[in-house]
Amino acid sequence: MVTVTDSPAQVRSEAERVRALYLESPAQTREERGYALYDVVKRILDLLGALLLIALLSPLLATIAALIRLTSSGPAILTQERVGKGGRVFPFYKFRSMYNDTDRSADIHFAREYINGNHSAAAASGGVFKPANDRRITPVGRFIRKASIDELPQLFNVLKGEMSLVGPRPSMPYEVDVYKPWHFRRLEVLPGMTGLAQVRGRSSLTFREIVSFDIDYIDRRSLLLDLWILLKTPTVVFSGRGAR
Repeated sequence: MVTVTDSPAQVRSEAERVRALYLESPAQTREERGYALYDVVKRILDLLGALLLIALLSPLLATIAALIRLTSSGPAILTQERVGKGGRVFPFYKFRSMYNDTDRSADIHFAREYINGNHSAAAASGGVFKPANDRRITPVGRFIRKASIDELPQLFNVLKGEMSLVGPRPSMPYEVDVYKPWHFRRLEVLPGMTGLAQVRGRSSLTFREIVSFDIDYIDRRSLLLDLWILLKTPTVVFSGRGAR
């Protein structure tokens, strides 16, 4: 497993910086009422669901990990910094889909342009907001990305309480750096493995549309809505719509 390469002091400083961005945002001043019971029940269901899925999918997880190790050098699991509830940075797990030690500067530029509303990159990518024909992606990586299998290690983030099965997808710290004030509402709840935006269009949505769906979810969140999103997710994933 790849771990963060920065020193503990650097990691702590980065986490504190991103947390400060949230604390200074309008989202911090909002009051939440009536969600205490929901949060408790949802946490119990997250734990049970994650444990069940890990048990059922363990042969698939082991097979994907082996294929990644056999077809390209480097670890099977990648650890990244992502921003969670309240602007807290946490280690985020996913299967490695790119060749090891690739340059990520293009990703940073692409993400910032995307958040700032520059859609020319998507026009060149067939309407999908991810780089097209990315040669850094391995053959196995291309398949697991298309099927969203690369996200399955996040079940362990759910077990740790850093993520939920349902919620807004977590951003990178460099993405939060260019958030507009209203974007910070995404950080009011735990990030999720899937969410309302993911079942509405995945990577074919603009960032503005994603945030709008995320805020709609936050304002209407309930166990019934969570269940609907969970049931809808496999159909969307298998259809391949909006994926790359």
